[in-house]
Formats: sequence, structure tokens, C-alpha cells
Amino acid sequence: MGEFKSKALFEQIKGGLSEMSEKEKKDIMKKTNGVFEMHIKQGGEELVYTIDLKKGGEAYEGKSKGKADVTINTSDETFMQMADGQLNGQKAFMSGKLKVKGNIMLATKLDGVLKAQKAKL
Repeated sequence: MGEFKSKALFEQIKGGLSEMSEKEKKDIMKKTNGVFEMHIKQGGEELVYTIDLKKGGEAYEGKSKGKADVTINTSDETFMQMADGQLNGQKAFMSGKLKVKGNIMLATKLDGVLKAQKAKL
């Protein structure tokens, strides 16, 4: 399997959520209130991660345990550009680099989650 650059970011999000205090976790869950299922593609392979900011306040590899509010499909490169702040999620969506199924307005909240984790690097 090729190396997904985004895997390290997902692991960091996972770790960041598990290290948060209950109050911090409740705050981010209240603010976001959504389950994101991410399908990141690279060279014919796919990495699937779920960020649950609705019930569990956790991130894990694999498909959502329940129904995801938003399913996002993009390439590893596009995802990392968004996480780095080089590419706006809306621009990526408009140019077809980012495909969103489900609650599109909720997808805009993911930018804040990514930026918060990236800031901790």
C-alpha cells in the first residue's frame, strides 16, 4: 500500500480527540454535531476514516459505525492541501476535486476541525 500523507493527520486527529478533556470534547461536538466519513484516494487505493463529532467524539479508521452525516471523497493530495490551508474546501468542491454527499453545510465545519489539528503540529 502506498503511503497516504493524510494518514498521519487522521492519526493526529484521533489522538487529539482522545486527549481532550470531556468539556473540550463536548464543546467541539456541540459546535460541529456531525459524523464525517472520509474516502481518500491515491493511485487506485483508498483510505477510509471516520471523524465522529456527534456521539462518540472520536476518529477511527474505517467506515462510520452508524450513518455518516457527510461522506467526502477526494484525493490524498487535495485533502492535504485543504488541511494545510492552501486550498479552500469550497474551491475544491467547485472544481470537482472534492465530492460531498449528505449535509454540504456540515462539510464546511470540517475546515475548522482540520485547522485546529494542524495548528497543533
